[in-house]
Amino acid sequence: MAASSLDQAKQAVRTHVWDALTAADAVHDASVHGRIPNFKGAEEAAARLAGLPAWQRAGVVKAVPDKAQLPVRARALEEGKTVYMAVPKLATLKPFYLLDPATLTIPPAEAAASRTAAAIAPTVEVDALRPLDLIILGSVAVNRDGARIGKGAGYSDIEFALLTEAGLVTPETMVVTTVHALQVTETPIPTTEHDVSVDLIVTPDESIVCPNPRRPTGVHWSDLTAEKIAAIPALAARHIA
Repeated sequence: MAASSLDQAKQAVRTHVWDALTAADAVHDASVHGRIPNFKGAEEAAARLAGLPAWQRAGVVKAVPDKAQLPVRARALEEGKTVYMAVPKLATLKPFYLLDPATLTIPPAEAAASRTAAAIAPTVEVDALRPLDLIILGSVAVNRDGARIGKGAGYSDIEFALLTEAGLVTPETMVVTTVHALQVTETPIPTTEHDVSVDLIVTPDESIVCPNPRRPTGVHWSDLTAEKIAAIPALAARHIA
């Protein structure tokens, strides 16, 4: 599938899910289009995830900054897990916030909010992270095979590639997304070799184990424009090296 056709197919899936969520009044956003949906039931999905062995074993969690995953980040900190969260658009050479529950001076639920984390948490470079037990992704749509679509910027895939190249994503690292049931689509989701799929989908009512998840081995430089590389300092530094 050509790049333009693939992008159009992905956008059609996004639009279908955004429309379904809006029609069902299943989100907190005034307009969900263009966003990772802040779905109703996110707290219940976080609670379901917290009951799973993969969560209970995890000591180090990398999580997206989206509002839908705020309950997951807060729960991780409450349970003493170290949380890394990406700086918006990976726009600094140290592109991750470090939330260490041992050093927090405010309640975990406050620290887990993206704006608060940006104000209180130190930033760290990729090579300073500890190996990741669990990666939490936000999604617009996902299917039961584990293929997922974000809002289209591609930052989650770039983060994953950087972390993989740094040896921080291992075969034991579990990749999870929390979503509303309406975000779990039966529509085929087109993917490329750099797209990350998930091991586990958690909704408020269901945990879905995905077969044969896709794990990119690193950064696919040929898929990135010079402008994209230049805009992400951690990427540019590795490209030069």
